[in-house]
Amino acid sequence: MKLRRRPNRRFDAAFANLSSPTYRGIGVLTVAFDGIAYGMLLFVLACGLVVTLGVMNFVNLAHGVFAMAGGYITVVLVNRLGFSFFAALPIAFLFAALLGLLLEQSLYRRVYAKSPLDQVLFTIGLVFVSVAAVDYVIGSQQQFVDLPGPLQGQFELFGVGIGRYRLLIVVLCGLIALALQFILARSRFGSRLRAAVDDPRTARGLGINVGAVFSATFAVGSGLAGLGGALGAEILGLDPTFPLKFMVYFLIVVSVGGTTSVSGAFLASLLLGIGDVAGKYYVPKFGGFAIYTIMIAVLIWRPRGLFARGTAR
Repeated sequence: MKLRRRPNRRFDAAFANLSSPTYRGIGVLTVAFDGIAYGMLLFVLACGLVVTLGVMNFVNLAHGVFAMAGGYITVVLVNRLGFSFFAALPIAFLFAALLGLLLEQSLYRRVYAKSPLDQVLFTIGLVFVSVAAVDYVIGSQQQFVDLPGPLQGQFELFGVGIGRYRLLIVVLCGLIALALQFILARSRFGSRLRAAVDDPRTARGLGINVGAVFSATFAVGSGLAGLGGALGAEILGLDPTFPLKFMVYFLIVVSVGGTTSVSGAFLASLLLGIGDVAGKYYVPKFGGFAIYTIMIAVLIWRPRGLFARGTAR
């Protein structure tokens, strides 16, 4: 995977002279900021999988399908229908959430009680079906979303080149991470979800609608994936193989952060984002393997992930 960025002479000049003392500090901080933005984007793309896999105990390898759906609906709305980019973001969330709710009601709930192998085979099948369908309807050409003028380019803050669009990603994804952590850890809905997962029979006896809780959780997770796909369309690009290309990245975030903690997945996303971007800037020939090296090192040291709880579920 190669990150796409728009040409910028000042930005390129800084990285062309990373060995110079004048530019060394600027380059490191700029790469760190780009890595944070990429890590934030990874978190929003993967957090729905953290919820379904870590909280609901459901292995959904088709999670990238909802991210692709959000990305494509944003491209259609902005590039072809003239919608504002900011208006397209909530539409992408709702579209992916409704798609997730429809599939959960019709297909997913039939395999909740199945073995992990059955869940893997089922969701992988959905991925291949979606790839073929998108390729047939839209085509295989890679597409990017057209950003509005105020989000293009960058500015300098204390000598650090900060991309306007990446700053938006950092702020928006940070707010989403805080809201998600609060909902799951401190809200009544979060406690009902944990009760429904731990002991569905007792939860039903207490008046909790387990099916509705699962449906709402799955829809929100799908919607967040769609929002991540919309935000990542300009940086990552879109093509029918998107769910396959980024499936490994989603699983790496969950594996490194641990499946029991949303905050763990958030910190793992930052670690992996910075490591991936820094590797591709400083060691281009090896950069693509940086994220896998980090994953292997972490899992050797902490097999359950960096932020997993003491007892596994």
